Amino acid sequence: MLTVLVAAATVLVLTGCAGIPTAGGVNEGRVLGGDVEPPDFSLVPDPPRPGASPAEIVDGFLRAGSGPQDDWARAREFLSPAFRVEWQPQAGVTIDVLGTRTTRELDEDTVSVLASQVARVDEKGSYERVDEGTTALTFELAQQSDGEWRIIEAPDGIVLDRALFPSVFGPYSLAYFDPSWDHLVPDVRWFTRSRVVTRITEALVNRPESEWLAASVVSAFEGVEVVSAPVNAGVATVQLSDAALALDQQTWDRMQTQLEESLSGAGVSEVEMLVGTTTLAAEAVPVRRTTIAGQALVSTDEGFGFLSASGLTPIPGLSGKIGSLDAVSVQVGPDRDVAAVQLADGAVWRIPAVGEDTLVDDRPGVISPTIDPLGVIWTVPREDPQALRAQLPDGSVISVGDAWPEASQISAMAVSRDGARMAAVVTAGGRTIVLVSGIVRTGGGTGWLLGAPLELGTATGAGRGLAWLDDTTLGVLSGDSGSMSVLEQLVGGPGSAGAGPGEAVSIAGGATLATTRVLGSDGTLFVRRGQNWQEIAGGVLVLATQQGMPE
Repeated sequence: MLTVLVAAATVLVLTGCAGIPTAGGVNEGRVLGGDVEPPDFSLVPDPPRPGASPAEIVDGFLRAGSGPQDDWARAREFLSPAFRVEWQPQAGVTIDVLGTRTTRELDEDTVSVLASQVARVDEKGSYERVDEGTTALTFELAQQSDGEWRIIEAPDGIVLDRALFPSVFGPYSLAYFDPSWDHLVPDVRWFTRSRVVTRITEALVNRPESEWLAASVVSAFEGVEVVSAPVNAGVATVQLSDAALALDQQTWDRMQTQLEESLSGAGVSEVEMLVGTTTLAAEAVPVRRTTIAGQALVSTDEGFGFLSASGLTPIPGLSGKIGSLDAVSVQVGPDRDVAAVQLADGAVWRIPAVGEDTLVDDRPGVISPTIDPLGVIWTVPREDPQALRAQLPDGSVISVGDAWPEASQISAMAVSRDGARMAAVVTAGGRTIVLVSGIVRTGGGTGWLLGAPLELGTATGAGRGLAWLDDTTLGVLSGDSGSMSVLEQLVGGPGSAGAGPGEAVSIAGGATLATTRVLGSDGTLFVRRGQNWQEIAGGVLVLATQQGMPE
């Protein structure tokens, strides 16, 4: 019997703050003035200490990477006058563990630093996790005319402790289109908060997409460059190259859409595009949103529908069909007119609201299926990750190439709600890892493949469930009997893991990150409340996932 324990609850939105060292030469900074972008609460590192040794100069230089003001002016104080103009801090970020960083003087004018690298950010702002290992950095120094040591040769880029990284850099989503131009697809990048509007526009227009996503998205800015992007009172004035004048109205509107969405996270409320003194009159185009209903979608002994205080609210056409099936997994398409359903015998079926049900895949060991915005149902056997299939609504089947080539097993997969990305939890080299790949649809459907996967993180124990919590965040359920973990993984950034309810079997997103839901093996439904899990219902047989909602 379905039991609703909590009919309504206040959603608590918690904000975290990264710890700032209280020692080691880094002090709390002031709010930078003279810029009308959102306030930049930057750190102000210490300057070089008179009489510092070569090792101390290198250590101070690395710590000064936490101060991006004036293009890392403080860090440049540790460099010789000639090298100050050569060093390129924007080349990337090496993210390491400060507590294990070691500095050693190889000789009088050479210092070696061994950093335990855990991630890196490239010159485009793309974040990539790396297997923790030692990275050697070499610095050459020379005594200046005043007798002080200064660095004359060093690697480009900066080095930041992983605990300090989020205090210096922030995540911003660049908006691209999927190939149908119906959905916006986010590409998370990391930029310092100073001049962030300029950094976002330059990355969106002048630089390529992240490598793993590039073949799965399109941009309206082909052949166009951004010249400048000053912002005043929340209005960004984006100066574009002359090539923009030759483009048609639809392209201008799509450009406007990408800019507005990309800059919304930087405090920009309005965007104006210009070429010289000519204003490009453009309006954002309508795009398909990827929000989902706030209520949990479940199957119980009373049927299938949205959970409410009074019971279940059915989905016309689908609830009657799905409620009569012995289902173990359900994912409903964005228009709620079709669902991908796996039965207890392992077979996967296409269940339309109107029309005949059709068998999708009855191969042994198939994991829970996923359905995309086009109605394509994706299936794969647990023990054969490379045997990924996509069944189109007309019943034709495509064997998808390049699916997780290094994986020996797959426990879960999920297509993003925009249909451009595939996330998966796989076993490779004895580890349980979380991957995301771009979906490449070419050749009229005959040449579909997954792009090279980006490793996002590792899971604790066996993979149990995977869900898109929003457009940029995955929820990963993993663990062994009685000890469950829920990983909240940013696609293009670090993740955070916490304890999950014991004996959990599946996970689903809610209307916000704060309402992630997990189903226990005994039918108890839990919702996240801060760092805890609150029981909200009992008697749930299946926790379904949603791929959107009708517009």
